[in-house]
Amino acid sequence: MSDAKLRSVLSALAPVASQLSTLPAGQPAPDGSYVKLNTNENPFPLPDIVRQGAIAALERQYLYPEDDNLGLRQAAAASYGVPTDHVIAGNGSSELLGLVYRAFLAPGDSVAMVSPGFTFNRKLALLQGAQFLEIGCLDVDSLPTEELLHGPARKAKFILLANPNNPTGTFVPVKDIEHLVAESDRLVVLDEAYVDFAPDNGLRLVGRYPNLLILRTFSKSYAAAGIRVGFGLGHPELIGRLRNIQNVFSMNVIGHAVGLSVLAHRDAYEENHRHIRDERERVTTALSHLGFAVAPSHANFLLARVPAGHDGRWWQAALEDRKILVAFFPDKGLEDRIRVSIGTRAQMDTFLAAVSDIARSAPFAPRLTSIG
Repeated sequence: MSDAKLRSVLSALAPVASQLSTLPAGQPAPDGSYVKLNTNENPFPLPDIVRQGAIAALERQYLYPEDDNLGLRQAAAASYGVPTDHVIAGNGSSELLGLVYRAFLAPGDSVAMVSPGFTFNRKLALLQGAQFLEIGCLDVDSLPTEELLHGPARKAKFILLANPNNPTGTFVPVKDIEHLVAESDRLVVLDEAYVDFAPDNGLRLVGRYPNLLILRTFSKSYAAAGIRVGFGLGHPELIGRLRNIQNVFSMNVIGHAVGLSVLAHRDAYEENHRHIRDERERVTTALSHLGFAVAPSHANFLLARVPAGHDGRWWQAALEDRKILVAFFPDKGLEDRIRVSIGTRAQMDTFLAAVSDIARSAPFAPRLTSIG
């Protein structure tokens, strides 16, 4: 295509789309020689009883999945203790989050997020031509309620918060969330992607407040990140409108089958969750001995402030040189931190050994104590 023709094609883009830069071709996924601790996946395979459902679903691959995900919604409703019309199922909670933006925002509107948070929300707001307001709450286990209700965010069409929060791992008492929802006349979207690793959840609030939407996913605690199963729970008027704009057949038959199996056998994951919590505490202690400052986490990851002398990007690169992947965020206040997903014990031992080696060989290495 000639340059002139390409410019003509691009000039027809919607104004908001024209603000998005062209993505590069991308890089291949890391091979099995890497220890992958950068995207908060659950490191374990599906329980056999859940995997059997996925294999059986392959025999129906020539059929479209069930319309409106009805059977999956019914199963989720029974499992979570709400009526079926209070549930929407989707291709991961990220699909459902996109539906919220489409349903609630018009150009010129604003949306508020407790920050730092899920950065994909910035792009979703941009695509709707909306203003994205970030209300800072780093290292704090309480909500900035006054700012959300009466500050710059008071005109936002909806409020986003995650509990536990990503990337900080902090957990806010459910009573504080209930206070925000009760006092606000706007929609509050509560992302509970990591709630199975936390001490409490907000599910009991769904029937009390029509302006609350809870998002759940099976990507983190149920080891199904590659299968894409998510749910939204809220008032039927809200849920029905979101279902009405959802893409037809948004989920596949394998996602349906795995979703149904997980809901029927959630107890099969108890040992999985116990491992994550135990390793989370062990790695927190070990990193502290190595000069890191680790915030208490209620998720399946840790956010760690790196020792003085180098920033988080440097540590990310140093670990990648040893084939260990962790996350770094360039956002203000996060430059000196890395986020580390909790993997298997062997993966975490490899990570800790590499951190110890890097810390001892790096300039300005901290004084180290024995890990034991």
